[in-house]
Amino acid sequence: MEPTRLFDYIHFQKANYPQDRAFGGRQEDGSFTYYSTAEVIDLANKISRGLLKAGINKGDRIGVAVYQNRPEWSILDIGIQQIGAINVPVYPTISPAEYEYIFNDSEIKLCFVGKLDLYDKVTQAQANVPSLKTVYTFDHHPDRPYWEDIFSNEGQEEVDARMAEVQPGDLATIIYTSGTTGVPKGVMLSHDNIVSNVHASAAIIPVVNGDIALSFLPLCHIFERAASYHYTYRGVSVVYTGTDNLGGDEGDLKKVMPHFFTTVPRLLEKVYERIYNKGLELTGVKKKLFFWALNLTEDYAFDKPIGGLKGIVADKLIFSKWREALGGNVKGIVTGAAALPLRIAQVFSAAGIPIREGYGLTETSPVLTASTFEPGGAMLGTVGQPIPGVEIRIDESDGTYRPGEGEILAKGPNIMMGYYRKPEATAAVTKVIDGEPWFCTGDVGTFVKGPGGKPFLKITDRKKELLKTSGGKYVAPAPIENSFKESFFIEQMMVVGEARKFVSAIIVPAEEALRDWCKHHNIAWTTLPEMIDLPEVQAKYQKIIDEINPKFNHIEQIKKFKLVPQQWEPVKADGSAAELTPTMKLKRRVILDKYQPVIEGMYAEG
Repeated sequence: MEPTRLFDYIHFQKANYPQDRAFGGRQEDGSFTYYSTAEVIDLANKISRGLLKAGINKGDRIGVAVYQNRPEWSILDIGIQQIGAINVPVYPTISPAEYEYIFNDSEIKLCFVGKLDLYDKVTQAQANVPSLKTVYTFDHHPDRPYWEDIFSNEGQEEVDARMAEVQPGDLATIIYTSGTTGVPKGVMLSHDNIVSNVHASAAIIPVVNGDIALSFLPLCHIFERAASYHYTYRGVSVVYTGTDNLGGDEGDLKKVMPHFFTTVPRLLEKVYERIYNKGLELTGVKKKLFFWALNLTEDYAFDKPIGGLKGIVADKLIFSKWREALGGNVKGIVTGAAALPLRIAQVFSAAGIPIREGYGLTETSPVLTASTFEPGGAMLGTVGQPIPGVEIRIDESDGTYRPGEGEILAKGPNIMMGYYRKPEATAAVTKVIDGEPWFCTGDVGTFVKGPGGKPFLKITDRKKELLKTSGGKYVAPAPIENSFKESFFIEQMMVVGEARKFVSAIIVPAEEALRDWCKHHNIAWTTLPEMIDLPEVQAKYQKIIDEINPKFNHIEQIKKFKLVPQQWEPVKADGSAAELTPTMKLKRRVILDKYQPVIEGMYAEG
């Protein structure tokens, strides 16, 4: 029988292709611990029995927060769901005050946490959360409740009865969106929301029984969580780790040798930067060969591999080494959460590491559209086609858009149940057309003609982020920012120009790339705040702007810029307002407020 509830996946795996290594996890010494399918089910049942013994009922909310993905997260997830309780995953980087808000809003009863400061942060919040009774840790500590303390060996009949009662339409999880403004909203997703999406997006993930997937994006985000369910469904061994452990000769990519993983563009950009910088360090013939091979990728398009003798030579001497750096077995990579730079897609795919891009939101469980790996299934610069069962509509009625462009609306079984305890917020993102409710994504896009004449979705901006110059011209900042961030030298960038005569930018330099550039140009490095004021550095960034500006029309071009040395982060050690959401999106209002004197200074100069 096909899974209809999220916890069905592990039982489906046991019935069809039980694994000796269903879930694996990285230990502190770099070794890995593995659990078989049967062991996962046994531990999940112990949790389910223990939760019932602790008085957890159907519909009760349980929190979980970890810095690094680990098997215990997914085992706990199964144990919670089997008795009809609700998993409320939370980001590890948020403040105690944010935990307090989320925990009170969802009225969580228990919370499970990972390493470092999470126990302290959550227990600090617990003092003002009446519903939160106990905080458990996944790592043994003599003075703290351990997650195994809740295990129980009695009461499986009750667990089985509760499992039978859980319906596909029941609430499975509440995921609090980070949001760029306002307080977090709890997205309610049912079992059916996520299950329908996992099955419909199957073509995105080119894996088969026996393959290995590496999981390092946060499981509290629906993108990685849904992928993890898919791996279990397909009989794929899932190895959990963290983003800090990936690269290098001793990194987990080389140790695990995965066939597949999901990621965000920034991680791929950093891999490419390392590859490029290693190329710069080469000399003689090796250096010439490296950049010759790299130049071959500039004209690459999906379904048009580099052929002939050139392709054979480049693959043997250069590209094969890139694949080896990622473990040597990668069949494909899917990116999400942010726009994938065109150059990154070209370079990796041309080198035999196929990259595809998907699009969706937490509210859509998450996938709405996807590029696939079969011939004609992808088009550079787009996020693919709607997945089966999902309808996409471009709404041109509410805004100032170019012809064929508008807000992206979606309809399908994956659309959320609503925002928890916020009916007004739910209504605000729902538009009724011809008697049918459509979810308003807030993203602006258009369909373009792709391979075989099929329509592919292209994201052009965020509806609420369009700015209007004093001349009445609308400018979409996101495409400009994404284009400039393709440069190695730009870590972050925000376009400004609302009610101004022209468009400017605040730029956070990529310190490592700038340091390497200074070294190659015999410029002595001191500190980033000092370096960004040097005429040579200013000229370097002006050159980058002059090279990229022609891609945009005159109104959209960057006329002035200001380099700032402070790295934008999703959490600030000093407790000040963070410039990024936990999913690394710009908090534009925070940045505008923080850099108001800088912005005024740019425009005061004329």
